[in-house]
Amino acid sequence: MKPDNFQPPDYYNIDDLLTEEHKLVREAARDWVKRDVSPIIEEYAQKAEFPTQIIQGLADIGAFGPYIPEEYGGAGLDQIAYGLIMQEIERGDSGVRSTASVQSSLVMYPIYKFGNEAQRKKYLPKLASGEWMGCFGLTEPNHGSNPGNMETKFKDMGDHYLLNGAKMWISNAPFAQIAVVWAKNEEGRIHGLIVERGMEGFSTPETHNKWSLRASSTGELIFDNVKVPKENLLPNKSGLGAPLLCLDSARFGIAWGAIGAAMDCYDTALRYAKEREQFGKPIGQFQLQQKKLAEMITEITKAQLLAWRLGVLRNEGKATSAQISMAKRNNVAMAINVAREARQILGGMGITGEYSIMRHSMNLESVITYEGTHDIHLLITGLDITGLNAFK
Repeated sequence: MKPDNFQPPDYYNIDDLLTEEHKLVREAARDWVKRDVSPIIEEYAQKAEFPTQIIQGLADIGAFGPYIPEEYGGAGLDQIAYGLIMQEIERGDSGVRSTASVQSSLVMYPIYKFGNEAQRKKYLPKLASGEWMGCFGLTEPNHGSNPGNMETKFKDMGDHYLLNGAKMWISNAPFAQIAVVWAKNEEGRIHGLIVERGMEGFSTPETHNKWSLRASSTGELIFDNVKVPKENLLPNKSGLGAPLLCLDSARFGIAWGAIGAAMDCYDTALRYAKEREQFGKPIGQFQLQQKKLAEMITEITKAQLLAWRLGVLRNEGKATSAQISMAKRNNVAMAINVAREARQILGGMGITGEYSIMRHSMNLESVITYEGTHDIHLLITGLDITGLNAFK
């Protein structure tokens, strides 16, 4: 078992922009990743299994709903603190960060924002503590980038709703106690419903044979005449804008998380380049290797500044969906390029589980696709700057 010797790069002294609370929150997450994630994650990725024993640790560091008020079990932190936690967790593994992102931004966030007080009190404390885990049902077999055309529907049966349909590529689905599911009513209006494990007709088959996010649990949500109590409908917002607001929060976390994966790849490659000798000197002394490393730290630094500024805007309530899309797209693309260059610096060793780089590379192939694909986010920016809709 290799020790976790990660040293975080901060080329522009971005720590000076953080509060003491931000740094304490980040250090707690970093220490936990070094102690409880790094030593086991390669084994679990090889086994294609999610390490469920880390759920309590995620709760303990405030990774579940960090910006949810304390009265509902959250940590009451700001958006930059949330981003820093996601950065540190993804430095360990994208799949583990996905678990936390889904719980926070796609389950707790909609219950807090769109739910009523009874729903908040019933679900949020158990989700914040890790006693319950949740998942988010939007993507369907026939509808990914176009969720507005979803086929999952529910009918008003008088004393309950009857839900039918299917969702796929759902993180946490195989073990989640609840699912926040987006479905159309009989008028075609999209609403959020809280579906609980154990409801008759509700099943969550696991997705196997993944080459990416192997240490994350992914599955489907199947609804076969599921009777959902009327009190489980989220009452305070409907329409496609509701799940898209959840995705804004998740994409913001990804913009930070991807930096963590890039940092880990860069730090690994830098250390290796200083230690590995060829032709009588460290490979880090060769111009081409220095070019790779210099470009990596440049792109990481730019992404750090982009994420920090976006965090400030989020804290001020000024960040737009398009700005979040730009950060998600840029930072994930940056991370995947850093991972590929880092793998080359390590040569053949870069494909082995002795180092984290190939695992990060495979994981990032999913991250660049989920929560809005690389191309979709480009078109969101295009729409924002031109006012012309390429989706129609």
